[in-house]
Amino acid sequence: MATVLTGCNAMNDAADNLARDRAKTVVNGVVDRQFPGVNAAPVTDCIIDAASANEILTIAGASVSGVTQSTVDQVLEIARRPEAVQCIAENSMTLFGG
Repeated sequence: MATVLTGCNAMNDAADNLARDRAKTVVNGVVDRQFPGVNAAPVTDCIIDAASANEILTIAGASVSGVTQSTVDQVLEIARRPEAVQCIAENSMTLFGG
């Protein structure tokens, strides 16, 4: 039974990582377009960390179906959350390549 659970956990982790990677690609593109000149990677990480699992799945889906204004709005909404704002502020030294 433990082997089966370990296998399920590994599959869930792989699926979570794939969704997060896809979502990061989408968020990175949104940040690049919305905030030209800003190093998108740290902002993207903060947004992904502040997103729920369902939001990550929705955003990841845009990597296949295409980024819409709804996707952009969702990313910007997550970026305005206190935990995302705090994370972005803490990483502000790296935002402009510094």
